[in-house]
Amino acid sequence: MPELPEVETVRRGLEPWLVGATIDKVTLNRKDLRFPFPEGLAAALEGQSIVSVGRRAKYLLMTLGNGRTVLSHLGMTGSWRFAEHGIDKPPRYYEPGTEPKHDHMVWDITHPVHGKSHLIYADPRRFGFIDLYDDVADSPYLKELGPEPLGNDFNAAEMADKFKGKKTPIKAALLDQRVVAGLGNIYVAEALHRSHILPTVLAGTLVTAKGAPKPALDDLAHAVRQVLVEAIEVGGSTLRDFRNAEGGSGYFQHHFAVYDREGEPCPTPLCTGTIQRIVQSGRSTFFCPVCQKAP
Repeated sequence: MPELPEVETVRRGLEPWLVGATIDKVTLNRKDLRFPFPEGLAAALEGQSIVSVGRRAKYLLMTLGNGRTVLSHLGMTGSWRFAEHGIDKPPRYYEPGTEPKHDHMVWDITHPVHGKSHLIYADPRRFGFIDLYDDVADSPYLKELGPEPLGNDFNAAEMADKFKGKKTPIKAALLDQRVVAGLGNIYVAEALHRSHILPTVLAGTLVTAKGAPKPALDDLAHAVRQVLVEAIEVGGSTLRDFRNAEGGSGYFQHHFAVYDREGEPCPTPLCTGTIQRIVQSGRSTFFCPVCQKAP
């Protein structure tokens, strides 16, 4: 599932082509994705200008000229792309098993600088969804989200406040979107490795008796920011399905230290460990048992 860096990559790819554009026509090729399309979606979008393209956690937010907001979640295999520039032709976009029949929504748009184009939402597995809000603050998907890990509200002290007394493994605590928004399995594994923290330690052990963050939690906050910034710089990670708005792949998978590297040597300098894999809450966890420790 695309995580924060992948969604931010898509946002940055769409923004210059969408902001200031007008949605001339919306074609829905089916009635639903993971959930049904909002009733009257096409009519609500047609004729509207696009004021901004934002992101909150793993959600894309497109604000319209009338103040309404389109919320998009990519699910497992969702993607936004433009039909122009050859993006929808092999081998740049389609991979084995994917076909144009997965193009479920098309926007005909006109941009004052770039002219006319067609924006396509494709989703082979249809785990993504689209919603529309008069006030996006009313969205149940956004109401209880924690701070953005790249924002000023995210820091070790803020995490310590949520982790105090918590007996949840640190990996699970970081995946809780109420603690920090946008993190997923890949970047949690990488951040824990960089901060040398075992994924199985209890979150509460990273906090002192007085509720202050231990040095390891400061290291973790820094590692989360660092790994996300580096991933965004190279367009996120493409393991199987993720594609940016230009139809291309991300490259951060070539920089993984532990994720999906079971049995390989730990890349930490002077470490003699071998990357191991365990299962936590039904999901794979990759870590080094030598240089990652309990605080």
